[in-house]
Amino acid sequence: MPDPNPRTFGELEPSRWPGERLGLPDTGRGSVGRVGRRLGAIAIDWGLALLIALLFAPYSSLTHSWVTLVIFALMQVVFIPTIGGSIGHRVTGMRVVPLTGGWVGARRPIVRTLLLVLVVPALVWDSDQRGFHDKVAGTVLIRA
Repeated sequence: MPDPNPRTFGELEPSRWPGERLGLPDTGRGSVGRVGRRLGAIAIDWGLALLIALLFAPYSSLTHSWVTLVIFALMQVVFIPTIGGSIGHRVTGMRVVPLTGGWVGARRPIVRTLLLVLVVPALVWDSDQRGFHDKVAGTVLIRA
């Protein structure tokens, strides 16, 4: 029988589904947003940032690349606390929530976005399918 009070992370039982250890359901509303939705959401957000950046710099310029990144980051920081997620999150039926409940606030989206634009933290996941950027920010991306 597994130890009910693990002392180290290695002693923790694996989740039967993403979000089980967080008290989230396996499927449906409130479950962890899966990879397909996440990829769709980031593609939508990046596409919008690319289009908006065209207003400020020509497409093939280095300036356009940096402007796109800044616009992408601003969209995350502004929309997560105001509408519950980025435009891509909302279109794909997801929202960002703090693990502790309540409003996500202003700090969490900033921390989450700074790590997200580094890309690597978003590629490192745990068994609950939470990226490092969500773990550090204390958030989880769930189905709305």
